[in-house]
Amino acid sequence: MSNVYEIYLVSDSTGETLDRIFLALQAQFSNFEYKSYQYSFTRTQNQILKILDTGKKNKNSIILYTIVDIKLAKFLEEKSQEKNIPCFGALGDLIINFSKLLNKKASHIPSGQHVLDEEYYKRIEAIQFTMSHDDGKIVNDLEKSDIVLLGISRTSKTPTSIYLANRGYKTCNIPIINKNSLPKKLTENPRISCVIGLIIEEARLLDVRKNRMASMNEERSSSYIDYDKIKIEVEMAKNIFKKYSWPIIDVTRKSVEETAASVLKIYEITKSK
Repeated sequence: MSNVYEIYLVSDSTGETLDRIFLALQAQFSNFEYKSYQYSFTRTQNQILKILDTGKKNKNSIILYTIVDIKLAKFLEEKSQEKNIPCFGALGDLIINFSKLLNKKASHIPSGQHVLDEEYYKRIEAIQFTMSHDDGKIVNDLEKSDIVLLGISRTSKTPTSIYLANRGYKTCNIPIINKNSLPKKLTENPRISCVIGLIIEEARLLDVRKNRMASMNEERSSSYIDYDKIKIEVEMAKNIFKKYSWPIIDVTRKSVEETAASVLKIYEITKSK
């Protein structure tokens, strides 16, 4: 019998929450072979029956769902049981228990987290700001940014900035080319925003740059992937961060999400001072 599981991710909204929950879940199990299928905006019994008809064809099918409509969730569970397909709600018990704790009734409205409220428009504004301030494109309004990320080439400045922007933080990232390349506005006022330096180990940076050049068919000067030159670059960046007393995050073994979490921790500390 095949050990490949078919995971059906059934959501009454975009499926983003469920997707993240499943990623966290599958990371806990090594050698877990699976194929996942995402069904977003599932809001009718007919949609559920079609999903189950597909799922029953494989003995290793599993259903994970986030459906806030109680009747529809119960329908999914009952029909899954009839077809002997394991079915697990990712939010059901949590919503019920939270409702009891808060002594409040949950709205059970699909896509409730995606309403066009003030928080939503704040995120959109942050994304627009961050994209226009990527890679030091605009540096004359640094005081408007929540966070400024500094680092030499390929230290995850852009992906971290975009991740933070999606969380609602206006983020500016500036490349360090040499010791005189930083904007005057920043060196004259090092506390103009929450400024953070990103560093990476030399060997890892060499691999990242080589892979980048290969995947993008880029042509750069040999110094870009010269190990001795990279060591000088990394040391230069460290000295700059030390000179202005900017906190440093080593991104060598960090994912973008982990780097962003470290950034936000520093940001909260800076804000509380």
